[in-house]
Amino acid sequence: MPENRRILELLAPAKNADFGIEAINHGADAVYIGGPAFGARAAAGNTLEDIERLCAHAHRYHAEVFVALNTILRDDELEDARRLIWQMYEAGADALIVQDMGLLELDLPPIQLHASTQTDIRSADKARFLQDVGFSQIVLARELTLNQVQKIAAATDCQLEYFVHGALCVAFSGQCYISHAHTGRSANRGECSQACRLPYDLADKDGNILARDQHMLSMKDNNQSANLRALADAGVSSFKIEGRYKDLSYVKNITAHYRQLLDQLVDASGGHYRRASSGRCEFLFTPQPDKTFNRGYTDYFANERQHGIEAFESPKFVGEALGRVVKIDSRQRRYFDIERTAPVHNGDGLAYYDPKGELVGLRVNSAEAQADGMDRVFPSEPLPADLVPGTPVFRNHDHAFERMLEKKSAERRVKVRLRLYDTEDGYGVEATDEDGISACATVVAKREPARQPERALEGLREHLGRLGGTMFAESGIVLDVAGAPFLPTSVLNGLRREACSRLEAARLASHPRPPRRAAVEPPAPYPQDALSYLANVLNDKARAFYARHGVKLIDAAYEANEERDDVSLMITKHCLRYSFNLCPKEVKGVRPEPMTLINGNETLTLRFDCKRCEMHVVGRLKKHVARLHDSVPAQKVDFFPAGRRSGARAPQ
Repeated sequence: MPENRRILELLAPAKNADFGIEAINHGADAVYIGGPAFGARAAAGNTLEDIERLCAHAHRYHAEVFVALNTILRDDELEDARRLIWQMYEAGADALIVQDMGLLELDLPPIQLHASTQTDIRSADKARFLQDVGFSQIVLARELTLNQVQKIAAATDCQLEYFVHGALCVAFSGQCYISHAHTGRSANRGECSQACRLPYDLADKDGNILARDQHMLSMKDNNQSANLRALADAGVSSFKIEGRYKDLSYVKNITAHYRQLLDQLVDASGGHYRRASSGRCEFLFTPQPDKTFNRGYTDYFANERQHGIEAFESPKFVGEALGRVVKIDSRQRRYFDIERTAPVHNGDGLAYYDPKGELVGLRVNSAEAQADGMDRVFPSEPLPADLVPGTPVFRNHDHAFERMLEKKSAERRVKVRLRLYDTEDGYGVEATDEDGISACATVVAKREPARQPERALEGLREHLGRLGGTMFAESGIVLDVAGAPFLPTSVLNGLRREACSRLEAARLASHPRPPRRAAVEPPAPYPQDALSYLANVLNDKARAFYARHGVKLIDAAYEANEERDDVSLMITKHCLRYSFNLCPKEVKGVRPEPMTLINGNETLTLRFDCKRCEMHVVGRLKKHVARLHDSVPAQKVDFFPAGRRSGARAPQ
């Protein structure tokens, strides 16, 4: 394993600078955040001042800040994007996460480049190509198995990033166009309308309904807690938590959870792995992933295809199983009694499924203990008529846990050794941290022996070690002075504070800005010589990039609105034939015939590519979307004519 793979990085999301700072405080080695524009989470933008403030905090721990500029861009946006990238680099950003290859044709600062998951990295040759054109870190497709990760690791020496927690896009990232086709809001431009979370009916080729009103494209949430060692051994070096839209309690809780797991992995590796940044965390709470928003958990395809990855019943947070209703206040409907596994708290949020299978929520006004394992619950609203004895109840908002996370919930400190020493005209304090960085502070002072030597030396150690208001934790104190000097407490405290302040400044100054990887020369050939709309080429610079790398036929991105017929609007490894035990590979006599998804007046055709084990959701651009975009003159790109398409059609 190459040396750079020995570093394990915990990468956390940051909706804003304050969330990013808390992610660092709770153990993140790096955070990713959206800039002022062009991020794949359009509603999660941040100012340059926000990014600069976050970088200043992160760099004190030698943690890094990655800025997501990972949408596809029109020609008229490229210059604004170029200027913005320079500004973010000057604000201190360590790396840029990109999807649009047109950016690589621009005059960029020497900022490290990371390939977004939107670039759809599923194969070793695609991963190697991205490394060869200058990407230092690549975000692997969520659908990859451990075996596939291992093959990519064997073919590359760049950093491999893998999603370990959070929401799962059912489509291969960058390969979903339903939102644009139906609403004009492009997922590749940060405006996904999340059609995958809607309820659908499923019909066979003859129109027979196989299932009604289920969330057929909604996946459970990703949780790779049990696979971290296997992922690291396979070659993953960056463990990514999804969630730039998630709230602060999610960021704190989930970051702390994975920090503890990765620390255990590093500590048990015998030096085989090491942490990517400095400092150790002390948590003032016990991380519990089940307490934070999730749709149930799955490790998806890490350990090959399996049943149970779907969240068909609800795309909402059901919560932890709490117990069942045993009695109802049938007269006034003010309360119900619950036989529960844990106490109910005032302010908790409870949920249950009604007879129609829909998730219903209740807010607890007050709860009273009745007997062992029994509480009487008074909701803030009258009880719904469909809540009856025997109903299973879940808790999806633990008020006490959330209140705990509203307060200070972690401390992160860098180990430091302190040395008090004699100078020609007084004393000095040298502070040396765990990374070997040192800083000194000196003072002119009269030398006087202490009247009580042992007590004086004890006092010197005690006051030198008072680091509570700093980012440091004492790991050793050396008194390199003659005898047992008398040194006023105020002088000693001032020396310690000054030494720590200078050490913090030295850490910032010595933060290692990650280098930009040089592209290989001559330019590496792209693995294919023809690209369909699935390559997401929306501007002339991107077309020039692929042409320079040997691609001869380049179609326009779907967002260019040139694809007016039925095409694959979503490509996914999730397969409804497999989910409903109708997989031709597993059930003899079953054919991979098309199926249909129905939501109101909306119909989508499902076609199955059994050779690749993929499902294609097929549809076409809505007329009102085409008219909307046709009415706004867009800059035209010199693509090949529509009649010479390069063939990435839905399987027939």
